[in-house]
Amino acid sequence: MMTADSKNQDAGLKISYQSKEVYVCPVCEEEFKREELLSGSGRLNAGELTDELHRLYVPSAKYGSIYPLAYQATVCPNCWFSSMQGDFNRLPKDRIEDVADDEDRRREEAGLICHDIDFRAPRTLEAGVISQYLVLRCYDYYKSDSSPTIKQAVAALRAGWLLDELDTREQGQHYDWIAVLFKKKAGFLYLEALKREQNGTETLSAMGNLGPDTDKNYGYEGTIYMAGLLQYKYGDTNDTARRRDTLAESKRNLAKMFGLGKSSKNKPGPLIEKSRALYDMIAKELNEFD
Repeated sequence: MMTADSKNQDAGLKISYQSKEVYVCPVCEEEFKREELLSGSGRLNAGELTDELHRLYVPSAKYGSIYPLAYQATVCPNCWFSSMQGDFNRLPKDRIEDVADDEDRRREEAGLICHDIDFRAPRTLEAGVISQYLVLRCYDYYKSDSSPTIKQAVAALRAGWLLDELDTREQGQHYDWIAVLFKKKAGFLYLEALKREQNGTETLSAMGNLGPDTDKNYGYEGTIYMAGLLQYKYGDTNDTARRRDTLAESKRNLAKMFGLGKSSKNKPGPLIEKSRALYDMIAKELNEFD
């Protein structure tokens, strides 16, 4: 199925290009060039920032809809090994065979989400979804010094966002339901990443830009916020005691990081505003528990 971005490329309105650098897959030794997104000449028109710190883009009359997140992952077109760009050649050598053995399974499971994906062709929205899913899968093979858990959290969240876009375009295909599953997974991984950071078993620092989107790095504070937000929106509601404890911890973390719930003067900025709104929503739900 042709997406808006692939139609634009067919019309000669380029939105991407092939990198000069040649990548060599550490798993199958395939050589390929990474597809990079062009951003000038009115291709990207920034829209609103959602409560999930996701930057929306307004389609342009000339180029149509463009999805920057679809181009972030580096994917081997042959074996479908994938990672964030800076980690592609850092796969531990003792895990190469494991990644190779997992190829058929990750292809099969990816096919349950989107069909007919070709990473040798220009990146489509569907391929963008699968690229982030593959990042989520392949960081299972990285060691703790690469900060794999937070990278998996971000990949799961980005997959959810791209699925939201896909659901808007292809309604009735249950992409909205799959998007929620990815966001639930992201919520679990955000909490796990923070827990590992706090107990010293895995740092967040190797992530570099914590995003979660590509337009701005909201840093550690953004990670605290996202962990709380995803639990509030998508966390388990069946175990009341566990939900209360999780939300109470998120409330404490928000208050500690941003000074929320205090009489001090408000700090400026979208993250502070969104964190205060989240703090108030969590506080209201906790009061209902009482």
